[in-house]
Amino acid sequence: MADQIRIGIAGHGNLGRGVEAAISKNPDMKLVGIYTRRAPETISPLQTGTPVFSMADLAGHTDQIDVLILCGGSKDDLPKQGPELAALFNTVDSFDTHARIPEYFAAVDAPALVNRKTALISVGWDPGLFSINRAMGEALLPDGATYTFWGDGLSQGHSDAVRRVPGVADGVQYTRPVQQAVEQVRSASRPVLTTREKHRRECFIVLQEGADAEAVRTAIVTMPHYFDEYDTTVNFITADELRRDHQAMPHGGFVIRSGNTSAANAQVVEYSLKLDSNPEFTSSVLVAYARATHRLQQMGQYGAKTVFDVAPGLLSPKSAAELRAELL
Repeated sequence: MADQIRIGIAGHGNLGRGVEAAISKNPDMKLVGIYTRRAPETISPLQTGTPVFSMADLAGHTDQIDVLILCGGSKDDLPKQGPELAALFNTVDSFDTHARIPEYFAAVDAPALVNRKTALISVGWDPGLFSINRAMGEALLPDGATYTFWGDGLSQGHSDAVRRVPGVADGVQYTRPVQQAVEQVRSASRPVLTTREKHRRECFIVLQEGADAEAVRTAIVTMPHYFDEYDTTVNFITADELRRDHQAMPHGGFVIRSGNTSAANAQVVEYSLKLDSNPEFTSSVLVAYARATHRLQQMGQYGAKTVFDVAPGLLSPKSAAELRAELL
C-alpha cells in the first residue's frame, strides 16, 4: 500500500509482540524494524523477514521510521528511553505510573519540542481509554462522582511483588472488584467506598521447598502499599497447576460516572473492558495512537501529548468524510 506509516518497535516483551500482531491488522502500517537489548538473532518475529536490530542501531535509523512505539517498562525503561528517543523520533509509549505522569510529560516534552517531534505518552487503557472516560464523565455530569474498578484480572505488578516474598517459588495475583460495591455505584446512590470495599485480591502461590506457608501468607497480606488495605486470599498450589491454569493475562475493568442532571433525575454512564490478553489489547491501543501521532506530527503539533489532546477521528484509518457517512 502506498504511503504506509513506517513503524518501529523498541523492546520485544509481551507488549512488543502484541504490537507486532496489531500492526498486521492495520493495512496502512508497515513494521520496518524491531529493536532489542537482547542479541537480535535470538528474536523470532511473527512475520518472516521482519528485520531485528540492536537498540544501539536506533540513532542511525531516524530517516527510516515514522513512529517508534516504545514497549519498555514504566519503572526502569521509559523514564530514560522516553526523553532520549523523543529527541530522535515521533514516539508512542504506555508509561503508567499515574503519580509520575506530570514529571514524565515534562521530561519528554522538552526534547520533542526542540527537535520538532511528537511524543504521545501514557497510552493504553488505564491510563488512556479510562482517562478519557473519567474526563468525559466529569464534563457531562458535573454534579456527580466517578468510580474506577479494575479486574477481574491478573495484575503483573502485584504478581511480581508476591514472587519477591521469601519462600515463594512462583505466583500470580488477581484483582477482583467487589460486586456489591459495583452494584451500589450502578444504583446512582453515590456511595463513599474505602479501598477495601471496592476491590479484593487473590493470590495463587507455589512455595519453595521447606517454606513456611503461614509465614508466606502473613508476609503477603500485610505487605504495605500492595495488600495491607485489601481483603486478600492466598491459595497454595503446585507448579504444574500454575502453568496449567494461570499463564493467560486477562484483565479489564469499569469506569462509572454517577450524577444528577436535576434533583429528580439521576444518570449513570459506564465504560467497561473485558480482556483475554491485557498486553495484546494495550498494544492495539498503542498502534491506533501511532496513527494519530503520525498525523499530529504532519500537522506541526510537536512536543509531548496525551490522549486528551487527540481527536477520536485521528485514530481511525478512515477519512473524515467516511467517518461522517458511516459512523456519525
